[in-house]
Amino acid sequence: MKAPEILAPAGSMDALKAALRSGADAVYIGGKSFSARSSAANFSSEELAEASALCHLYGAKLYITVNTIISDDEAADFCDFINLTASLGVDAYIVQDWGCAELIRRCVPDAVLHASTQMSVHTAAGAEMLKELGYSRVVPARELDRNVLSDICSKDIETEVFVHGALCMSVSGQCYMSALIGSRSANRGCCGQACRLPFTADNNRYAAALSLKDLSLLPCASELADTGVDSFKIEGRMKRPEYVASAVNELQRSLSGDAPAMDMLRGVFSRGGFTDGYFTGNRSDMFGVREKDDVTAARVILPKLHELYRFERKLYPVDFHAFVHKGSPVRVTASLGDISVNAEAAPPEKAMKHPTDLAVIEKHLSKLGDTVFICNSVTADIEDGLIVHAGCLNELRRQLAESLKNAVTQRNTPSYTITGYIPSLPEGRTRDSLPDKLPLRTLCRTASQLTEALRSPGDVIISTELAEKVPEADMKRVIISPPRFISDEKKTVSRLSELRSRGFERLFCHTPDTIAIGRKLGFRMHGSFSLNIFNSFSAEAMMKLGLEDFVVSFEAKLSQISQLHSPIPFGVVTAGRLPLMLTRNCPIKNQVGCQKCRHILTDRTKRVFPVACSGEYVEILNSDTLYIPEIDGRHADFGVVLLNDEDKEQTHAMLSGMRPEGSITKGLYHRGII
Repeated sequence: MKAPEILAPAGSMDALKAALRSGADAVYIGGKSFSARSSAANFSSEELAEASALCHLYGAKLYITVNTIISDDEAADFCDFINLTASLGVDAYIVQDWGCAELIRRCVPDAVLHASTQMSVHTAAGAEMLKELGYSRVVPARELDRNVLSDICSKDIETEVFVHGALCMSVSGQCYMSALIGSRSANRGCCGQACRLPFTADNNRYAAALSLKDLSLLPCASELADTGVDSFKIEGRMKRPEYVASAVNELQRSLSGDAPAMDMLRGVFSRGGFTDGYFTGNRSDMFGVREKDDVTAARVILPKLHELYRFERKLYPVDFHAFVHKGSPVRVTASLGDISVNAEAAPPEKAMKHPTDLAVIEKHLSKLGDTVFICNSVTADIEDGLIVHAGCLNELRRQLAESLKNAVTQRNTPSYTITGYIPSLPEGRTRDSLPDKLPLRTLCRTASQLTEALRSPGDVIISTELAEKVPEADMKRVIISPPRFISDEKKTVSRLSELRSRGFERLFCHTPDTIAIGRKLGFRMHGSFSLNIFNSFSAEAMMKLGLEDFVVSFEAKLSQISQLHSPIPFGVVTAGRLPLMLTRNCPIKNQVGCQKCRHILTDRTKRVFPVACSGEYVEILNSDTLYIPEIDGRHADFGVVLLNDEDKEQTHAMLSGMRPEGSITKGLYHRGII
């Protein structure tokens, strides 16, 4: 079985060098824009060129993160960036935004696409669909156990799995907490890590209720490799070079059968130790924060780790052959496998005392110093009585090393077809009318909400459990909402198949997984807000996937939404508690247990956040209720009301457009995100 790729992060040139010198097989980096780690130093255009050359000199792959959502007015700059990086020969693009993937294909048809973990893929069905769409690799959600990973790995698509580093409380791509609290969108690479602040489920006993320990699967790396994972990914583009070097080094040790030095890794960086996350299915002791002892330990260990990457890694044995004859230029050939380069100097001089011999030539040519090359052998054809000065031999060696470097780099650098595509917005759908009052769709969580919503004229979105409460006469109005996170694909497919056979026709699609399942089962598909549709190119992608309509991202401003060029109808969330976070780890269960659950979290400012439990996962909802009556037909085709625990009267009031009780918010529709 092929050894898995060791994929290292680099947020700076120093970290990139540390990764390569420590033995990484591939490195992922971001440019100054469109990268999900905007707080990292990241790479300028000149540094991207240097990074590509350096990775390919080492025979390593270079992956570019373009894993943020973009707006329509960023499309031209995005395409410029893709053209630049393609011309530099990057090996793949890590993508979240459906529209970005469309643009990359138009700019560089033969580009290699990797589906980011921000896409929230958590089933084999989702991975298979991405393969059909031209992706070569998927980075599944971090919340999967070994059995689900094995299923995904059995499909004809590469898999890349996080094995070490920070672990988000939320499913990646489904966290809106930082955006709604501080306008810093995680989907735009600007996460403010609000989850690391104090939250509590126990009145005033504050804890880091949303802060998980760092993940480390290094102790079970061999077991993970047995599932068929192709790439072992280390998190940490905002981390120091020492962190990168130590993680790569210990992952190598683990894959070779040795025990990784976990105490050392904990000293480099941890939040009270490590967790094995969701892989083993044992979700105990996952919560933690960075303590004073963690910081102190790092100060002691970090200086020692510089030795791991202080010097270039010797990779290529080189054979030299020198030709030294009277009246002919001194010529030296350097060979490395099928690569051969030459360098010449002025003819040799007659020796007055000590003629040049093989030992002298070998002494100077073998001094390859701080390069990736090492001398394997030196042979020579030398005429007696001649001398080649040391300076001449040293210069020939430098020229040969540079020529070899260029040849190796060029051989390892892919080339692409760059079309010169200039982005233009897709043709949008022309609407016949612009109603003052939008038709509503209502997402219901309870039977009483469903009953009340069915009294109104709009469509109703319900869970698979509530389907039993739907009168046959209303089935055409109902959109089935499968779990936002599917932990048991077979069970979910079986249930949806049953509902489809009973006459339910419509499916609310949250992720690539539910789109894939909906296509196979023949549902009419409607896109959820959790697909993060933010631009016209993504809207076009939804149409190509077969969706009838979609709910636009509630991170978009109204001015952006109203300008969308969408070939299919789209809606806007207009009322209710917006979800801040989707997590498989219940913070209430961890802190006080289910018996004492009050279905709320409180932050340090005394704001109260409802927590909706859905069995396999929980949704942490906003403390304020969205209410934005100014949205009308100028902005979208329909509105969506998100209900939580509202009773019959409250449901009626919300569907009637009445102002909700308590604190309200207009969300991000006016203030936007960064």
